[in-house]
Amino acid sequence: MADRLRMVEAVRETLRAELERDDSVVVYGEDVGRAGGVFRATEGLLDAYPDRVFDSPVAEAGIVGVGVGLAATGLRPVAEIQFQSFLYQGFHQLAQHVARIRSRTRGTVTCPMTIRTPYGGGIHALELHSESFEAGFAHVPGLTVVVPASPAETAGLLTASIRSPDPVIFLEPTRLYRSFREEVPADHELPLGEARIVDSGEDLTVVAWGSMLRETLAATAELDADIEVIDPRTISPLDTETIVESVRKTGRCVVVHEAPRTSGMAGEIIARITEDAFYYLEAPVERITGYDVPVPLFAREDAYLPDADRIEAGIRRVLDRN
Repeated sequence: MADRLRMVEAVRETLRAELERDDSVVVYGEDVGRAGGVFRATEGLLDAYPDRVFDSPVAEAGIVGVGVGLAATGLRPVAEIQFQSFLYQGFHQLAQHVARIRSRTRGTVTCPMTIRTPYGGGIHALELHSESFEAGFAHVPGLTVVVPASPAETAGLLTASIRSPDPVIFLEPTRLYRSFREEVPADHELPLGEARIVDSGEDLTVVAWGSMLRETLAATAELDADIEVIDPRTISPLDTETIVESVRKTGRCVVVHEAPRTSGMAGEIIARITEDAFYYLEAPVERITGYDVPVPLFAREDAYLPDADRIEAGIRRVLDRN
């Protein structure tokens, strides 16, 4: 029977299930053991698996680098970085070692490593606690980049990530951790690299992921139009085919993300639509994003992040264009 879980609970129970299923899974990171994680996503795991759950020093480069060694010797490390922006300190390990060890060794050594990290705004946190850098990780060949949008999606995608033979950056939208519950099946696994059509429609396509999916659904509920909503789920590799097929059907598209506008994933998605569906478009594709400034502190985040009103206004603009 499925349990009704919040996203943070889905993370915890998926980690627990994979630790039980596979003796090669190792969970570690800053405060994941005795404290149970900064958001309590790993609470109770140390007591259940004292030999395979442990706290690390405050050293993100070391956390990522250790994972390379663990993976190369047959383990499946699942590392937590307390906030996504702290992973910048380990980016050289990602780009130079994690992402390319398979190609460097001609496939003789792989890196089945999952790096979990809270990401995105909406909780009025401190500086470097609310950023969205998914496009930067997606730019590194060899990394799979996953962003879940619900508890069930979290469980299914995290299970697939841990079981993947290659490295995964698993970005958990912080403001969705405790925002709602839904049924999460046991031993739930979803394929990486496949988008989900959340709502079907004929008039316009909206592509949105993470916490922006909920804002998008709130916006489309207010519109008297038949809107198709797509959640890519995996930012890299991107399921271009599903997006292009939808745009060829609807002829109009809006892309929503909370990361800054310049060089964000919306630009890449629009480029692929232009390459493969240009002659089907009835209006220019619009992107609704964060601004090209550092994420503002505390309550000013609300003015930075796209919300249902901004998304609805953008959709109306595209629908009204001839």
